[in-house]
Amino acid sequence: MLNSLLIKNGVVIDTAPAPVVLGPADVRVENGVIAEVGPGLTAAPGAEVIDATGRLVLPGFVDTHRHTWQAPIRALAPDVSFDGYLARVLGEAAPRFRPEDVYAGNLAGALECLDAGVTTLLDWSHIQLTPAHTDAAVRALRDSGIRAVFGYCHGGDPAELARETRRVREELFDTEDGLLTMALAALGPEIAGEERALAEWRLAAELGLPVTAHLGGHGRESAARGLAFLESHGLLSVRTTFVHALHYTDEEFKRIAGSGGSVSFAPVDEMNLGLGCPPAGRARAAGLPAGLGADTVVCAPGDLFSLMRTVHLLERGRPDGAGLGFTTHDALRMATAEGAEVLGLAGSVGSLRPGGQADIVLLRTDRPGMAAAHDPIGAVVLHASPADVETVLVGGRVVKRDGQLLQHDLTTVLASLRESAAAVAG
Repeated sequence: MLNSLLIKNGVVIDTAPAPVVLGPADVRVENGVIAEVGPGLTAAPGAEVIDATGRLVLPGFVDTHRHTWQAPIRALAPDVSFDGYLARVLGEAAPRFRPEDVYAGNLAGALECLDAGVTTLLDWSHIQLTPAHTDAAVRALRDSGIRAVFGYCHGGDPAELARETRRVREELFDTEDGLLTMALAALGPEIAGEERALAEWRLAAELGLPVTAHLGGHGRESAARGLAFLESHGLLSVRTTFVHALHYTDEEFKRIAGSGGSVSFAPVDEMNLGLGCPPAGRARAAGLPAGLGADTVVCAPGDLFSLMRTVHLLERGRPDGAGLGFTTHDALRMATAEGAEVLGLAGSVGSLRPGGQADIVLLRTDRPGMAAAHDPIGAVVLHASPADVETVLVGGRVVKRDGQLLQHDLTTVLASLRESAAAVAG
């Protein structure tokens, strides 16, 4: 059982139901759960006290879509097109990954998240070359100490897909895990065809798993046809996240929202690969929870500060001022409470509401790029960087303190990552 902990004298920012600066305040944590937020709180006997004077205190960030295994091929193709990405990364590099490379990538990638204040991650894992690759990916997430949803994607035929997904569900997620849960990462009708999609969504329904799939990112006609297929077969009764939902109309966004679905945008990656400009404002206006994802460090940054800035810029830069209603508050909410909604974790993570998990980040404000900021939320979105992340808690456990990750020997982790990088780059 975790001990009591009190974070004192920070400038506290909550994000649910909407981002708000609570002012100088304290956060009391009991057994990994946020117990109370307010000024002048008293520490329980024996509680650890973290002095947050001069710090911003806010919920940990939520990354709703990341191919974490690709950490060993960071910046492999920084200016690549989507077709080039498929050829270079999935066609050439991915087949070279050994199970130990997947472990090295997932561990280093998850630690990269924690180092940057990302406490919850959707790991969209499509590197299931063998069962040993899968086992290594899950083991690395567990070893990292991050909170994660493991999005399992198997590229085999429907029979193999069903067999292996059941194995993973039964063997690797057979007990209640406070940090790690599972989703089915579907290839979907736009990538793998309708027959395959039927098998994926029906399997998810059978196993009680949510679905996360690349949907709507491959042109207007493909988006409309794929959505109509899912609707006509009643597949959206399974909670589904539409990743790269770039080409839907407002009316289609409303239909997705009505089904209980959500969307995830990777604004840097989507623009860099030439997929399109993420319509975050339109999706949210239709009632859809919208989260942010780094997607791949092959050609995009791995921190949510960069993603918040990008989505804020793209929305506010829309023609004729159409996006000027989008604010830094909206960007922060997408990276926290709204991202939690996308992953089905609303009320558990993404905010500082009492009763939720104590996934908390402290940001320094004594660096030149953060000092004398008048609007704390604006400072988080427009000025902060991973270098400002001083302290990180996951479930009340301190995993980063005084700017240093605590749970792993980074020298060893990064040496393994470099070894894997040399092995898979070719």
